[in-house]
Amino acid sequence: MENNEYVIFYADDDKDDLDFFRDVTDSLTGNIQLHTHNSVDSLLGSLQSPPPIPQVIFLDLNMPGKNGFDALQELKNNLQLKDIPVVIFSTSSDEHSVNKSLDMGASFYVTKSTTFATLKKSIEYTLGINWKTFEPSSRNFIYKNEK
Repeated sequence: MENNEYVIFYADDDKDDLDFFRDVTDSLTGNIQLHTHNSVDSLLGSLQSPPPIPQVIFLDLNMPGKNGFDALQELKNNLQLKDIPVVIFSTSSDEHSVNKSLDMGASFYVTKSTTFATLKKSIEYTLGINWKTFEPSSRNFIYKNEK
């Protein structure tokens, strides 16, 4: 993480997942400003009335109503929001979900972890990506947890 302040938006309908993500980001070094949203509508509403503008959006796929794919499509179709990196952060790691996310313009894909250390490592890795130069492809799109 290069910036002194890093603004993250995270949308997930599961309160436990939101709390776990917050616990991990609170343990990271640097000044991380986390904004959590329990629905796609909440996320999109917040993005339409900044500040702040996130450096990265973490997005769960499986949410009731508008799901993560719906949100990704709306983000990528919006001229003001389309360049914000979107990291799919989901329990789903099936090939269809991964390929669809890449095809729709997501920047990166991370499978949710159930352990603090592994989740911390995946978030640190993701926040360390230089989004200005990173080009997602089938070779580098999925976070690989090296043990």
